[in-house]
Amino acid sequence: MSDDQQRHLLDPKLPYLMGARIDKAMADDAMRTAVTSTTAAKDVLRKEVFANSFAERYPAIKREAARIKAHCLDNLRHYIDKFAGAVEGLGGKVHFASDSQEANRICVAIAKAEGARLCVKSKSMVTEEAFLVRDLEDAGVETVETDLGEFIVQLDRDAPSHIVTPMIHKDRRAAGRAMQRELQVEYSEDPSKLTAIARSYLRDKFRHADLGISGANFLIAESGSLVLCTNEGNAGLSVTSPRVHVVFAGIEKVIPRLSDLPFFLKLLARSGTGQDLTVYTNIISGPRRSSDPDGPEELHFILLDNGRSKVLASDQSELLACIRCGACLNACPVFRAVGGGHAYGAVYSGPIGAALTPLLRGLENYPDLPQASSLCGACHEACPVDIDLPKHFVSLRRAQIEQQIVGWRERLAYRLWAKSMRSALLFRMGSRMGRIALGLLSSRQSGKAGDRRWLMRLPWPMKAWSMDRDLPMPARRSFRQLWKSECGVGKNG
Repeated sequence: MSDDQQRHLLDPKLPYLMGARIDKAMADDAMRTAVTSTTAAKDVLRKEVFANSFAERYPAIKREAARIKAHCLDNLRHYIDKFAGAVEGLGGKVHFASDSQEANRICVAIAKAEGARLCVKSKSMVTEEAFLVRDLEDAGVETVETDLGEFIVQLDRDAPSHIVTPMIHKDRRAAGRAMQRELQVEYSEDPSKLTAIARSYLRDKFRHADLGISGANFLIAESGSLVLCTNEGNAGLSVTSPRVHVVFAGIEKVIPRLSDLPFFLKLLARSGTGQDLTVYTNIISGPRRSSDPDGPEELHFILLDNGRSKVLASDQSELLACIRCGACLNACPVFRAVGGGHAYGAVYSGPIGAALTPLLRGLENYPDLPQASSLCGACHEACPVDIDLPKHFVSLRRAQIEQQIVGWRERLAYRLWAKSMRSALLFRMGSRMGRIALGLLSSRQSGKAGDRRWLMRLPWPMKAWSMDRDLPMPARRSFRQLWKSECGVGKNG
């Protein structure tokens, strides 16, 4: 994927249409298989870890984590000010950015002021949101992703397909081809050899980098501390070796106290990967002191708004409580069916992205995302901080109707459906007419579930919907008719 294609795929300024990307993903069986198997396995691990030794404590910890995030969001300005004061007291600097362009300008200015030429960057969804790497490289700062998955995605000039597992849509053969092409090494499919190649290349970058950039899992208001949770250790090398460390974080990452952190650490890895804890959990407080063996001489925090204040002021502020564990993506049948995150056309994919992106970037720019959910509730069940995502999808769909973002045909269909659902007479008439019409469109399929009639292809406007779905003909007698005859209930019962 070229840089221009990536920008067209992800840049929120461009018109958004999901259909073409879904068609492309549905045609790639290998990618869909990889995404389905990986997310299903992680979802099983999540369920197992919470069902075993952690089962009794999980509901209480989940409630407390949700309460802490809700309290912090209700008092966010207070805790941001407290965090900034604590950071500056330790010798660090805090910068506030209203949008991604301002955040990138601040970061580029820091890099230029320090004469930085090489940057090592750990995994950060906020830097993806801001397209930071593009702007740093345009300014002459070579920037290397150090998370193994992000590194391979960068070699392919691709974009992450999952919040936690960025190369979920690729396999070891794709990694081998990328390394052979970009690093001029011998082709290999062996994971251990591929890891060794990446380690050798990245270690040299760590040694020579003068700028390190990271995201933030959590920011502790009382102590001004940064919390980084990783499994590879690359974040530690990215922020302790270079002379300057820049942290990119959304304003919602702040939590009140260090004593609140254990609730989230108990949930983060268990929800995302089924681990008890991430392999590396770093708590960084201030730049290097004279007694420290390593660490940056300068520490900068860039706190990004980029539409978050607007969400915070709405009745959907709960979405900002997300801790980016990726559990909702792993549980979502839609995410699996469309082959991962690229089909969403936004940095944040899956259920949380489908709910949050339209609020951050404009519902009119992402009209398909609120529909990218079956409302099955799997995402709500998986969420460790109890975000009711289905509720927000319904709210966004209502807003689309009210703002006339969807076409008049769809609005008319919703109005007619709502009217029929409120009237017993219209409901019965519609059911009977529908049964007659479906009977004419169905055909007998002897190989399917006992020689019954099936709906294989429907005419417009349901033609596209029925291309990938076969439905059995509704039963000859409706539930209402069965209830009346079996239970002797009257006509209006």
